[in-house]
Amino acid sequence: MTKYLYFAFSDCKDPSRDEEYNDWYSNIHVPDMLETPGMIRATRWMSVERKAGNARKYLALYEFETDDLEEFNNQLGKVGRSTMERGRFSDLPVFEPPEMPRVYKQIMPVREA
Repeated sequence: MTKYLYFAFSDCKDPSRDEEYNDWYSNIHVPDMLETPGMIRATRWMSVERKAGNARKYLALYEFETDDLEEFNNQLGKVGRSTMERGRFSDLPVFEPPEMPRVYKQIMPVREA
């Protein structure tokens, strides 16, 4: 199977609720998204280089495998819609602009130092 990384850049739209946002993202949203068939793991990161014009403060990085990227995206959409239908999606996230690339295909195996 082909390995991919999914990049989800985000911010909390209300900085006074940043702690609540991060709790929701790490403990509800990420576990929900890991229910997508083919998902392997996820981790979150925070920018340490906040400069004027930086789009987003946070990055969620998901690793997944699939031989059918279109079907994976369909399943990811179903899982995402399900979180909304179950009332598990927050009103706090602001995600990257839609034209930003989010999925990257692995073209070289991991090398260790």
